[in-house]
Formats: sequence, structure tokens, C-alpha cells
Amino acid sequence: MPSSYRAIFAAPGAKRFSAAGLFGRLPLAMMGIGIVTMVSQLTGRYGIAGALSATGALSMAALGPQISRLVDRYGQARVLRPATLLSTAAVAGLLICAMQDAPTWTLFVFTAASGCVPSVGAMIRARWAEIYQDRPRELHTAFSWESLVDEMCFVCGPIIAITLSTAWFPAAGPLVAAVLLVIGVFWLTSQRDTEPPVHPREAHQGSGSAIRLPALQVLVVTFVAVGAVFGSVDVISVAFAEEQGKKAAAGVVLGLYALGSALAAVIFGTLDLKGPAPRRWLLGVTAMAVSIIPLLLAGSLTFLAVALFVAGMAIAPTMVTTMALVGQHVPRSSLTEGMTWVSTGLAIGVAFGFSAGGWAVDAAGAEAAYLVPAAAGVAAVVLALLGFRRLKRPAVTGEGQHLDEHGQHGQHGGTAHGTHGADGTGAAGATLA
Repeated sequence: MPSSYRAIFAAPGAKRFSAAGLFGRLPLAMMGIGIVTMVSQLTGRYGIAGALSATGALSMAALGPQISRLVDRYGQARVLRPATLLSTAAVAGLLICAMQDAPTWTLFVFTAASGCVPSVGAMIRARWAEIYQDRPRELHTAFSWESLVDEMCFVCGPIIAITLSTAWFPAAGPLVAAVLLVIGVFWLTSQRDTEPPVHPREAHQGSGSAIRLPALQVLVVTFVAVGAVFGSVDVISVAFAEEQGKKAAAGVVLGLYALGSALAAVIFGTLDLKGPAPRRWLLGVTAMAVSIIPLLLAGSLTFLAVALFVAGMAIAPTMVTTMALVGQHVPRSSLTEGMTWVSTGLAIGVAFGFSAGGWAVDAAGAEAAYLVPAAAGVAAVVLALLGFRRLKRPAVTGEGQHLDEHGQHGQHGGTAHGTHGADGTGAAGATLA
């Protein structure tokens, strides 16, 4: 491990809460694709499978920011534990109904109720931000490490979920994901010594929701399109592998997609970047869109695996820069909520991608269905261009200090409280996943 990464774990409790975050985030990488695999095995209908995953993603999109806002106000332990238990109970109901061949509407009801799952990645980054709030270089490295952890989850998560559901029984993937979520959240919230302080109720009443900020709106809307790329690629790749007679290999193929991003995260976290963050962000979104085009030429699993690995290398740098911009534009008192809104945009997009990808597979076959993520990539670039100017405007932190487009404090002075994040995480104030 590079020395810059080793140094951040010298902080008391850092290893423990980062490890807990690994357990808490792995289920997010397993659940969606686990539901697709389970339902497609039980019913043979990818349209329904994709629609269920979309329902879960939309539910998380609606409930996630509200949970994070409560966390900013009341603390992680008081909010995350009951939210996790509610989500786990809903997943249990979904699995029982699926295995017992219950009416389809019951599957949608329990899937919608499962969306109160916490954004564990935001909770971990909030702890790093509290520790290194006055040391931007270390915070950049810490967030890059967490980005790497996110990508490790998305390398291993689909493989674990698909393998369990195909080799054991159809509901095994989502079941194990729910168990891991409980373990991760309860382990994390037991570590009170590193839990960030809560912010006064008055601060939240005065500022309102973070989504009112124009720059955050640009990031969230753009990431709806980015999420549609991710969601549709997942569903279509599973179907493509099945058409090739190797459905179980889908987990490996999707794992390579995340592995490419993980490799980029390792390198990106060691860089001392210069230049305006908004420009890097726009270039990153464009690179992600262009990297999807080769998927239209996929004729074999080998070609698809290589193309996805290369495409994945554009993800982590873009996500890191996105969270850096969140930190520049969102006050510290709402930072967890602001980071969760980006995840919400992704979740909404993933929902659309799951659904559109599933229906496209049913209608035209997997290879032709890759037009869906290609179109979503084009939409992301268009949205990024339309909102680019809002990201270049000076931002104000929770302390009233202005930040320029580089994320540095302006004429009022002071020290930047953050920089880049990893899975889309960086902050100049105080979080992915």
C-alpha cells in the first residue's frame, strides 16, 4: 500500500470504521443484480426483474436523502439502526413472496419498502471529513481510499450475488446481502468515538434542503443519466451472458467493469491535481459516455469483458471530482445530505436503466439493447454541458467562506476542509455508496 494511504489510517478508529463500511456497502452492490438474477431464474422475465430493481432504486432515491438529513441532525447511531431493520424486514418479505410465487404486486410492495437502506458510503466519508477537515491532502487520500473500497464492492458484489443465486438457490444473493447490511451498519454505529457531531436543528431549518442549491441540482440531474448507464449495463450484461450460454460469468464480466474503476481510483488518489474541478468533471462525464460506444460491437463475452474494463477506468475519477464539487457548494451542516443526493441521482438513473435495459432485452435481444446505455451516456454529456456554468460560480461553505472553482477559499481566507472523494466523493467541508 502506498505511504499516502498508510498514513491516513494512523488516526484512531480509522481502520475499524472503514472496515465496517466495507460490510455495509457490499450489499448495495449485491441487491439490485441479486434481485434481477433471482426473479429472472424464477420467472424467466427480465422485464419484471428490471422493473423490480428499478422500484428498489427509486425507493432508495426517495428515502435516502431524508435518512441522511436526519443523520446530520440526530447522529448516525440513532437513525441508521432502525432504518436498517426496516429495510431488512422488507427484503425478507420480498424473498418470501418471490419463493412462494406470490402475486407480482406483492413483490413491488416489499421492494419499495426496502428503500430505507442507509447510504453507508456517505456515513464513512463524513467520519473521514471530521478527522481530516483541516488537512485537505489527507482527506483527498482518504476519500480516494473509500472510492477504491466502493469499487472493490462492485467488483465482488455482483459476482457473489450471482454465484449464490445460481449455485445455491435463487434468493440466496439478496438474503446474504441483507445479512451483511445489518452486520456492517450495527458495527459502524457501535463506534461512537469517530461518529461526527450532530448539527443544531436551527441550522437545518435555516438552510433548507441541500437540493435547493443550483450546483447540486446540476450534479444530481447529470448523474441520473450516468446511473441509467450503470443500471442498463448491469441488466443487459446478465442477459448477454445468458444468450452466450454462460449466465454465471456475468458476475465476472461486471466485476471487470468495477475493477477498471478501482485501478483508476488507486492512481487518481496519489495525484496532486491542478486546474478547475468543473472542467475535469465535464471531461470525465464525456469520457464515460464515449467509453460505452464499444459495447455496441460486443459479439462475445471476451470482447465485452475487455470493453467494460476499459470503460470502468473513467468512472472513479469522475466520481471523485463530483464529490469534490459537492464539498465546494454544500454547507458542512448538510454535507451528508448533499453527498446522498448525488447517490440519489445515481439511484434514480439506475432504476431507469434497470427497467429500460430489461425491456430492451425482451424486445430486441441483449446485443441490440446496449443502445440504451449509449443513449444515456449522450444524455449525461448534454446535461453536463447545459449546467456547466452553474458549477463555475463561487460557492459558500457553512462558515460563510467563499470557494473558487478550484475548491480553495477566497478573500476571507481559511483552510479548505476537503478535496476529492473517491466513489464520487470529495468535500471542502466535511460524505458515495
